[in-house]
Amino acid sequence: MIRTAARVLPVSPEGQVLLLQCQDPARPGDLHWISVGGAVDPGETRVEAALRELREETGIEAEPGDLTGPVHEGDYRFSWDGVEYLNQATVYAMACERGVEVSLDALEPGEVGNVLAAAWWTPEALAADGTAANPDLPRIMGRAVATIREREDQREAARERH
Repeated sequence: MIRTAARVLPVSPEGQVLLLQCQDPARPGDLHWISVGGAVDPGETRVEAALRELREETGIEAEPGDLTGPVHEGDYRFSWDGVEYLNQATVYAMACERGVEVSLDALEPGEVGNVLAAAWWTPEALAADGTAANPDLPRIMGRAVATIREREDQREAARERH
């Protein structure tokens, strides 16, 4: 099944990225870390879907202007509950304080019990851990961190000019 997806990598000032620990319901106990996000609903833009998924999966509220990017676009094969998908993913970055309250209370019914935790990771730590859902996730995280830092540097420079 081909699926258009929108994903968000919240990036802390310390260069850590908020990820979700998940398991495929068809493979309980096979845990891996993924970016926040999911399918784009009919009539929804990728940005709208990214913000909705961020709210549903973490409880974090954001506006379109909070997103930077896309920082990555790519196709990913994955299995969920016995169904094979080809995810055509657009990934955005977003500056986010590490102390933000994260809640899994608004997960979709199929995610409850399968999205298990949220945690902040550096790209290097996730690469060393080896539990990323996709092998290129640490590289994409690194791009998100660099993009957010560049955006923040540009904002600071603009403030200093004024």
